[in-house]
Amino acid sequence: MDPDIVLFAEVVRTASLSAAGRSLGISPAMVSKRIARLEARLGVRLLNRTTRRLDLTARGAVYHRDMIEILAAIRDAEARVADRADAPAGPLRVSAPTSFGRLHIAPQLKPFIDSHPAIALDLDLSDGFSDVIGDRLDLAIRIAPAIPTGLTGYRLADSRRVLCAAPGYVEEHGQPGDAAALAGHRLLAAKGQMPWRLTGPDGTLTIDRPSYVATNSSEVVRELTLAGVGIALRSLWDVSADLAGGRLVRVLPALAGS
Repeated sequence: MDPDIVLFAEVVRTASLSAAGRSLGISPAMVSKRIARLEARLGVRLLNRTTRRLDLTARGAVYHRDMIEILAAIRDAEARVADRADAPAGPLRVSAPTSFGRLHIAPQLKPFIDSHPAIALDLDLSDGFSDVIGDRLDLAIRIAPAIPTGLTGYRLADSRRVLCAAPGYVEEHGQPGDAAALAGHRLLAAKGQMPWRLTGPDGTLTIDRPSYVATNSSEVVRELTLAGVGIALRSLWDVSADLAGGRLVRVLPALAGS
């Protein structure tokens, strides 16, 4: 777009050569010179100028109306191009634990996809170890005590774990009186989730026993616990609704997983 046309529109908007000059960072004399240059090129007078006022001529009013529409269309086109350039696009590989993904990521997928249609999402939900670098992951959500060296991470929230079991299991096998009594109970854990490190009034202790059912799935452990098969150490974000609904009960509530 010819800068003289932009200047002309600014002169009309401010109704002042001086104000238009201040807005665009040029002197009033230069504003007057460039308006005269535009009028000479068009072969018509656009403005009637006196010492006290500045008015559009009839032809100037028509020209101004047309140019304003064109300038607005150009601004809109530039904004649309900029929006597309800034919009996230391309592949996005995300990894998260199975249960966390089911409860907290899956419900947000549709809004995310609707908001970012140019992203090709690849979501891997697994309880196994994923090498963020080796597996070329863009984002990994982890439940861990620390961020691995060489990676950039952000703490999302605390993950408190509690011992829990179904009411039916407790009714059949009883509540363990202390941590040592856990040795006489069915403990449930996915591969890699043992040993349990528990913190309580007497400090930290470790429980390291084979899971009553061997599985690599934390989801299976959750379902077995709900079914009354044994005692599990679960994150509150995973079982808080089941505890509130009475489908699970706390076991040794003075202890929590660390």
